[in-house]
Amino acid sequence: MFDRISRSWTLVKASAAVLRSDKELLLFPVISAFATLLVAATFMVPVFGLRLFEGGEIGPLGAVVGFLFYLCQYFVIFFFNTALVGAAMIRLEGGDPTVSDGLRIARSKIGVILGYAAIAATVGLILKALEERAGAIGKIVVGLVGVAWTLATFLVVPVLVARDVGPMEAVKESVELLKRTWGENVAGNVGIGLAFGLLTALVVLAVVALVVGAAFVGGAKLAILVGVVGALAIAFVAVLQAALSGIYSAALYRYAVDGQAPAGFGTGQLENAFRPK
Repeated sequence: MFDRISRSWTLVKASAAVLRSDKELLLFPVISAFATLLVAATFMVPVFGLRLFEGGEIGPLGAVVGFLFYLCQYFVIFFFNTALVGAAMIRLEGGDPTVSDGLRIARSKIGVILGYAAIAATVGLILKALEERAGAIGKIVVGLVGVAWTLATFLVVPVLVARDVGPMEAVKESVELLKRTWGENVAGNVGIGLAFGLLTALVVLAVVALVVGAAFVGGAKLAILVGVVGALAIAFVAVLQAALSGIYSAALYRYAVDGQAPAGFGTGQLENAFRPK
């Protein structure tokens, strides 16, 4: 357990070294978050207006709207993640990327991003449907399948950025890179996720404590103000995790293809993130 936490923190520090060189990379997950909220708000109108999901049953129209929602959400997420990874790759190659560089790369990949979003939306909808119909054990199985899918597609976006391939080819190459380089089993999931899970929990606990203290000292208004500031702090942690994860995936792809750790990453750090069984 402590080894995993130590390894996770090492990965965070290595990724942070790259992020410190280009703080602009934080803008991509911020824009992505606002865009996904906008998409969700847009879909609330037909969902509630037409009462598509009332009664616990999803009809044909509800299934279509659900798929379109997944498709739009995934497209937005993958678009800005592609921009982030593209800019990170420029930095790892010794360049000095800008936000415009990342967006330019993402725009040049719109077709394959949409194709990959369609694949991810289909998988997500199927897993959601299976989870709703499965029992307790079935939910666990479906959850494990979801984890396997996440791991299998971990390097899809870097593949799409670096190579001129379609979405299916990118998924296949992502699986092959993981199998060829680190085996089929990932130790402790991704270290960054573990580190930020702990960090988020600590921030949440601190915010709750401060809100309660503010309520006793200054009343409801101060508690609300502290709560808003705390919510922004939690959101910043999420943005930081998204940026570091994108940088890490770019570096991991470079290492998988070239066998060399990019600048700012020790070879041992990348090898220890994934260990064969």
